[in-house]
Amino acid sequence: MAAEPAEVQLQVRFVTKQEQYAVSDSPYAIQSNVQSSDLNTLVNALLKETKPSLQKSVEFDFLVCGELLCTTIAEHLQEKGVSTEDTLEIEYLERFPAPTPQECLMHDDWVSAVHTHGNWILSGSYDNSIHIWNTKGQHKLAIPGHTSPVKGVSWVSFNGDQAVFASGSHDQSAMLWVWNVTRNSVDCVVTCRGHDKGVECLAVAVDGTRFATGSWDNSICIWSTSLTDEDNVPAKKRSKPEQGNSREPMSTLKGHREAVSAVQWIDYNTILSSSWDHLLKLWDCELGGIKQEIAGNKAFFDADWSPLNNSMITASADRHVRLYDPRSTESIVKTTFTSHTGWVQSVRWSKTRDTLFLSAGYDGQVKLWETRSPRTPLYDLTGHEDKVLCCDWSNPSLLISGSCDNTVRIFKAKHAMESM
Repeated sequence: MAAEPAEVQLQVRFVTKQEQYAVSDSPYAIQSNVQSSDLNTLVNALLKETKPSLQKSVEFDFLVCGELLCTTIAEHLQEKGVSTEDTLEIEYLERFPAPTPQECLMHDDWVSAVHTHGNWILSGSYDNSIHIWNTKGQHKLAIPGHTSPVKGVSWVSFNGDQAVFASGSHDQSAMLWVWNVTRNSVDCVVTCRGHDKGVECLAVAVDGTRFATGSWDNSICIWSTSLTDEDNVPAKKRSKPEQGNSREPMSTLKGHREAVSAVQWIDYNTILSSSWDHLLKLWDCELGGIKQEIAGNKAFFDADWSPLNNSMITASADRHVRLYDPRSTESIVKTTFTSHTGWVQSVRWSKTRDTLFLSAGYDGQVKLWETRSPRTPLYDLTGHEDKVLCCDWSNPSLLISGSCDNTVRIFKAKHAMESM
């Protein structure tokens, strides 16, 4: 074991990007054995002197050498190989508040897919049904239509009283639905058929004009979200009656050797996919070819892309979450996050903060991570009693997860600042 670092006095300077909490940037002398809680007390004392209008103390996190401080400063610096003799710059930022359980939405079977938009939640279940809820936990609709478990759901658009959403199922189909919000009635407008095996995942393009599905047939299909007939198969070509019109894919991307576990749109022409074949692929939708391929060492169960930081996170069979920067010329894996004790099944970036993401796994845990704290999650969100299969963010502070315990759970981080 490494020797305990000797206690010395340090010169530190406090900086922050949050102007309302700025203190003087003159150096302060502190002991090297202080931890985050001690720094918190010191910065709040400095704030009281300079900003008497701040009524109550603020909880801060501290970045030292680009990583959140989780030990004493001395241990942190020793690990980073940084001298204690130079003046140390410590950046502080308001801590993301601990999410607390809000609602528990009961289903009749495993919840395999969730997607949120504003105050509305879509959930897909192993009992073949889709459900619409509001974020206060009220159940609006149970929607039959698929004949096998629903594995992907996504909102497509909201226009006045009309909401459009897509669903994908192990019955090999994807469906486009129209929900009249005022009347609370729903219609399947289009059934999309092009896969030979079950649909495992789906994602809607940023502009809402197309969506992609990934399947156990190892392929990705791209579909139009148009509700009119121009993309539909003529009635005489149909082999069996469908709900709504039947539609064929605009294009099919082939290249994975095993089931496609996740699809995400990076921009209007680029799709990220992950697969059980241990590969991540970036596809050029127009050319139908592969732009980039990244090999992992285990099956990938999920992947998510953030436009805020141009990075992707992956969930895999080895219990680790990994952060990739596909543009990097050195190691593409930037960080590995290890805390789950079982397979990690789902990962989702925050839509408003470029350093926060969720992971959910077979260990029944949902974890909230900060990319600058790779060793320990910010928070463990407990409550599920079985494997967690899916997770999502509703807004900066509402977190959603679905589980084999037949529930969707909603967690809220109260008073989270909108920007950080």
